[in-house]
Amino acid sequence: MNLKLDESWKKHLHQHINSNNFKNLVSFVKDEYRNYTCYPRGGLIFQALNCCPLDKVKVVIIGQDPYHNPNQANGLAFSVDENMINPPSLHNIFREIENNFNIKHNKNGDLKRWLDQGVLLLNSTLTVRKNEPGSHQNRGWEKFTDEIIKIISLNKNDVVFLLWGNYAKSKSKLIDDRRHLILMSGHPSPLSANRGLWFGNNHFIKTNKFLVENGMSPINWQ
Repeated sequence: MNLKLDESWKKHLHQHINSNNFKNLVSFVKDEYRNYTCYPRGGLIFQALNCCPLDKVKVVIIGQDPYHNPNQANGLAFSVDENMINPPSLHNIFREIENNFNIKHNKNGDLKRWLDQGVLLLNSTLTVRKNEPGSHQNRGWEKFTDEIIKIISLNKNDVVFLLWGNYAKSKSKLIDDRRHLILMSGHPSPLSANRGLWFGNNHFIKTNKFLVENGMSPINWQ
C-alpha cells in the first residue's frame, strides 16, 4: 500500500505525521487493507493532496467519506472514474453548475480536471471498508485532514472554501474568514437538495467571481 505524500504538504505536516496518533492511524489502515477490501486503492489514498500541491490551492471542497461501493472511490471528494455512473450527489453538483453558467455539463465524473486547476477535493476521512460507510471514521483521519485545512488557512490567502452540509460546515471554525471566502449551503445529496437546501446556492459562479476579483484565473467547472 502506497502512502507517499507530496513534499509541499509533508513539510507542513512533519510534526503531525510523526505523532503517535498518525502512526496508529497508518497501522490501522494497513491492517484494514490487508484483511478487508477497502477504498480507494492504496495508491490513491493521497491522490487529492498529491495532485494539488499547497501552492496550487485556490478552492477547497470538503467531503466526508470516500464512496464505499466497488470501483467508485478514486481519492477525490465527490469524484468517480470516467466510466462510472455518477452518484446522486455528483449529479446534483453538475446540475447546479449547468444552472450557474447556462451550459450543458460535461458528464465525466472524474474531477481530476478540477484538481489540476487548484480545486482541492478533500474528504475528511480518506479510506473506507467496502460496503461499510463510516467504518474508518474516528480513527485519526479527521485530525489529519483538519491539519490540512488549518495549513491552508494559515499559509494562503484568498482561498474559497465550499462547505456543503452540516458536517462540512463544522470545519468553518478551522478557517480564518478574514483571509478567505467561506461559502456554505446544504449538501448536494438528494435528501438535502430536494428540500431546497442545495440548488440555487450559486457557489460555482460566486467562487469564480471572487477568484477574478482577487487576480486569479476562474475555474473551468465544465
